[in-house]
Amino acid sequence: MNSQPEHTCPSCSACNTHVVKNILHEFAESLGAAVDAKDTHTRLHSEEVAAIAYVLSLGMGMSSATADIIHVAAHLHDVGKIGIPDTILKKPGPLGTDEWVIMRQHPAMGVEIVRPVRVLRETGVLEMILHHHERFDGHGYPDGLQGTDIPMGARIICVADTISAMMQKRPYRDASSYDEVCVEIVKQSGSQFDPQVVEAFRTEKFAIRQMITSSQSVDVPAASLLSQSIVLSPDGHEHGVREQFKTGTDNLGKP
Repeated sequence: MNSQPEHTCPSCSACNTHVVKNILHEFAESLGAAVDAKDTHTRLHSEEVAAIAYVLSLGMGMSSATADIIHVAAHLHDVGKIGIPDTILKKPGPLGTDEWVIMRQHPAMGVEIVRPVRVLRETGVLEMILHHHERFDGHGYPDGLQGTDIPMGARIICVADTISAMMQKRPYRDASSYDEVCVEIVKQSGSQFDPQVVEAFRTEKFAIRQMITSSQSVDVPAASLLSQSIVLSPDGHEHGVREQFKTGTDNLGKP
């Protein structure tokens, strides 16, 4: 008896790729949530940073594929804090000098945690994680990179990270208002932050405000709200935050 030819779907390869990319995003989202869960004062921080970074990326005219890569890196930017002792991570006050030395190891720890994931290596995500605390003026860490030597993805995440962190209450300081955050971001343009990213923030600040306040009012992650809405990118196409993760040719780990 002749066997029937095996059924093949011309789009199976594309479907599988789509599934893998979605799984990768969910993996990044889960790891970010694991870090946030370690400290109640940073609840949903990684979610907010990822959502803000995505909006900033599109606001700078980047493709949705590139914005997706930065979005995933932003979910993972603090994953190295899993390796930081709780006595430091949850300290109800400012850190001492020795404690800061340990805390500043978290970007490098994060890189080692996700290094086995090939697609994260190939798309520059590791470099974004490593350098998200660099400053545009060269006074950041871990390597003291300056200006455009800092990977663009890291420069975007740096701004997004600061916005979210300033708006969260800490045991040793109150949360800043969004208006106060806006003033500080603009003030630090050219010193802590890339002026191009700051300009994108100025353009997108009302959209970011709405996203954050909506997230806080209904107590859901900012990225979840963003995924339920449609983001109009500068190329005129509609993109959702859960659009399939694309490796593309953009290497955002490079300056």
